[in-house]
Amino acid sequence: MIERVTEELVSEGDAVRAAGELEPFVSPLPVPPVLRPGSGDVLQETEIALRPTWVRMHPKLPPTLMWGYGGSVPGPTIEVRRGQRVRIAWTNRIPRESEYPVTAVEVPLRPPGTPPATTEPGRGGVEPNKDVAALPAWSVTHLHGAQTGGGNDGWADNAVGHGDAQLSEYPNDHQAVQWWYHDHAMNITRWNVYAGLYGTYLVRDDEEDALHLPSGEREIPLLLADRNLDTDEDGRLNGRLLHKTVIVQEKNPETGKPVSIPFSGPYTTVNGRIWPYVDVDAAWYRFRLVNASNSRIYDLVLVDEDNNVVPGVMHQIGSDGGLLPRPVPVDFDESLPTLTAAPAERFDLLVDFRAFAGRKLRLVNKGPRQAPGVPDPEGGVRYPAVMEFRVRECGDETGADAFELPAVLSGSFRRLTHAVEHGHRLIVLTPPATKGGGGHPEIWEMAEVEDPGDVQVPTEGVIQLTGPDGKTKTYRRTARTFNDGLGFTIAEGSHEQWSFLNLFPIVHPMHIHLADFQLLGRDAYDVSGFDPAIGGTRAPIAFDPDTQLPLAPNERGYKDVFRVPGGQILRVMGRFDGAYGRFMYHCHLLEHEDMGMMRPFVVMPKEALKFDHGAGHGGHEGHTG
Repeated sequence: MIERVTEELVSEGDAVRAAGELEPFVSPLPVPPVLRPGSGDVLQETEIALRPTWVRMHPKLPPTLMWGYGGSVPGPTIEVRRGQRVRIAWTNRIPRESEYPVTAVEVPLRPPGTPPATTEPGRGGVEPNKDVAALPAWSVTHLHGAQTGGGNDGWADNAVGHGDAQLSEYPNDHQAVQWWYHDHAMNITRWNVYAGLYGTYLVRDDEEDALHLPSGEREIPLLLADRNLDTDEDGRLNGRLLHKTVIVQEKNPETGKPVSIPFSGPYTTVNGRIWPYVDVDAAWYRFRLVNASNSRIYDLVLVDEDNNVVPGVMHQIGSDGGLLPRPVPVDFDESLPTLTAAPAERFDLLVDFRAFAGRKLRLVNKGPRQAPGVPDPEGGVRYPAVMEFRVRECGDETGADAFELPAVLSGSFRRLTHAVEHGHRLIVLTPPATKGGGGHPEIWEMAEVEDPGDVQVPTEGVIQLTGPDGKTKTYRRTARTFNDGLGFTIAEGSHEQWSFLNLFPIVHPMHIHLADFQLLGRDAYDVSGFDPAIGGTRAPIAFDPDTQLPLAPNERGYKDVFRVPGGQILRVMGRFDGAYGRFMYHCHLLEHEDMGMMRPFVVMPKEALKFDHGAGHGGHEGHTG
């Protein structure tokens, strides 16, 4: 059924634009250049230089200083064939004296009933963070999703400065897929990515070729990222990138530093432009969408000129790890009310514009404008504008588009089940006020206690969990910070199930490096038994049999980013194959990642793992079924 987007949605968007002095849909969508590394001698690397660049984000704005791969924001779309091994030298050509392009401020939390400060441009008189302004050009590039050795993965500490190069080798032995690359420097990823260090990476293969999908000018990358801008003394936008966050705790007792929420901003950019438009033919198009935002989760909807939802013209054919088994219609109905995109998720989309010649369609966001997990004092104010599609009139020179949507996309896709031999991990995502913590959410790695009688409950770091079978198990925390001892050592080629339990009402998009995963299921749990003041459970966290949480139809492919809402356990399974080394997993809200929600793991040959004498590294602890 066609639904009408509320008038409230539209009027609030108009108010936002008036406050920002910008109009939507007046800037053409830029398409990043395509870079195809040579397929000859693998020893011959391709250099991609990080450089300062000036970007006109909107016609009414002065140029904005940013950092870009190849001097563009986003960086070039890198395109390779499956099995084409390439070496890329990510070379830091940002001068030492170059100004850091991001102004960072933390502003006070406003009283209830007033608009959040993050919905407005400008610093409001708050002095910029001098430590951020003094940051050097220190960067390391991670090819997100790639199966490559730990030495090539972009380890967060292995960042390079001016004049140095990070040489990474990518085997690209993967089914057709959209990966993306971005900065991953320890402690400052949120600002480096915000400065413009991101781009997309496509792997092609024969299975994809056989589908004859829209290509060339009818295949367009869409990299979404929200931004904020500073203002001059007179209140006018000056184009300067502004990373403004809201303080929710003035001084954390553990760290002595203020605690702020993840970034969200009032301006949505697509391929580096604010609210752009793109001219399209009345034909099928393929859009390779990635949410490159720091923390915003988009709830995307396609509407027409009258703000009526347009069902039946959008189909998702791929997700993070490649093609889906079959197309998923995005009808904006009960099964998929919006196209929900968390940071780092990718969506391979086909849109049929054939019935809309001479008309305009818009991609809008129905998601909240406040940062994830923070109540919106205005009761859910929205930012609708994302981008506009202007469908050209059909002329005599325009031939009919003969493309037909395939019924089957990937005949090579195989569904994973518990029938495969696998290990188990339990990871707990905690509230920010947990005893002994740093004032931010944490990742806890857990191990099952063999004799629960040896543990006094409640105790810090101890959680009891009652599963669907009615049995209660006791788990003890084994790690909570990035620098705690290594917890997970995994045999290359093995399958593992990772279960993420979220104790806090915020969606964490969890990302595991190296492996492709499939979602096995979501289960609701009553988490009220967890006491943040103690840092453990007073009563067991219990499975809720009355709440059913079916997977969305577009979550049934290969993924490497998984949304974990509060009060749920999300179970995923994947195979850690194709590479050895030390990798990371983390929350992909970049502010959370930088502030401690990141942990290492190691993949090694199973033959070598037999000689490991670290406790509990075999991958069979934390069994949740």
